[in-house]
Amino acid sequence: MLESDTIIEKAARLKADHRPFALVTVVRCESPTSAKPGAKAVVEPDGVIQGWIGGGCAQPAVIKMAKQALKDGQPRLIRISPSKSTDIDEGILDFGMTCHSGGTLDIFIDPIIPRPVLLIIGASPTAQSLSTLAQKVGFSVTAAFPGADRELFPDAERIIDGLDVNSHLSCKPSFVVVATQGKRDEQGLEAALSTGADFIAFVASERKADKLKDYLKERGHDGEKVDAILSPAGIEIGAITPEEVALSVLAGLVKERRQLGHVDTPSGHAEEATRNDTGCCGITQEQEKVSTESDCCSSSAGGDRDYVDPVCGMSVVPSDAEYHTEYEGNNYYFCCAHCQHSFEKDPHRYLEKSGDTT
Repeated sequence: MLESDTIIEKAARLKADHRPFALVTVVRCESPTSAKPGAKAVVEPDGVIQGWIGGGCAQPAVIKMAKQALKDGQPRLIRISPSKSTDIDEGILDFGMTCHSGGTLDIFIDPIIPRPVLLIIGASPTAQSLSTLAQKVGFSVTAAFPGADRELFPDAERIIDGLDVNSHLSCKPSFVVVATQGKRDEQGLEAALSTGADFIAFVASERKADKLKDYLKERGHDGEKVDAILSPAGIEIGAITPEEVALSVLAGLVKERRQLGHVDTPSGHAEEATRNDTGCCGITQEQEKVSTESDCCSSSAGGDRDYVDPVCGMSVVPSDAEYHTEYEGNNYYFCCAHCQHSFEKDPHRYLEKSGDTT
């Protein structure tokens, strides 16, 4: 099986599991390079990479930019070359790397962000209308209720005939709306709570919701989680018809979604996509150039720090670095063995270049 087939299959599995990832493709190269046009890789939010898009210098740059792409949802075209060009095409982020291969790679990074999962519990007219509307604005809709079928929910991505929702869901839904409206309200709310979703809305009057919340607490459900159920659901627009109520509920969902951030990752896979690294690691001509000591970069979300390889300028995470050395009481990290070797032969040369002469 070709390597690209393996990568495409990996991407398909991640997408089916509603997990974010970046699909990385080499689109152009200037020899000598180990990766050729068409070479592919998949990068997950934690930086795990599968596939081959180049060696020691290319992979850290790709992982770094893939994490940023997953953070903001924007694709990137990056160039990894022996030195930064002063005349680079618009839209290309240029990494000037002095690695010994001497080749140039243009790599396209495409973030694949899964749609947030909306679980609708109930088969009322409002539930049916909400399923149709929510799918059109970017939610991945799952509808659940005894007797639910494709005729009732033609636009839903997944349909569950019953209220045993957890045995059918591959991840915790981002949002749950209970729109039972008088039919199995109690069971519907208990099913919603069983998912562990952070956002649950109930289509009902405040008075009815209060009574059902008391019932849920008496049944032993966590009081804080029960009180967090939003009801009446949606935004007040004077809705009367089921379609108008569904629109009101959807407006509330969109508001909540955007307040959480415009790029969604399913809460069932809650690892942070990335921090937005800018500044001294220098990824574009507009950002600061590397001119400070090797520990210049700010701390990452996990408490680790990005360091700059004093030889080639690559940003290196110490916990991932295979190559490091100590010189005059300071630790230095490298993207590859060649950079480490070059530094150890003449450390003063590279420290002087970076401005670290202490």
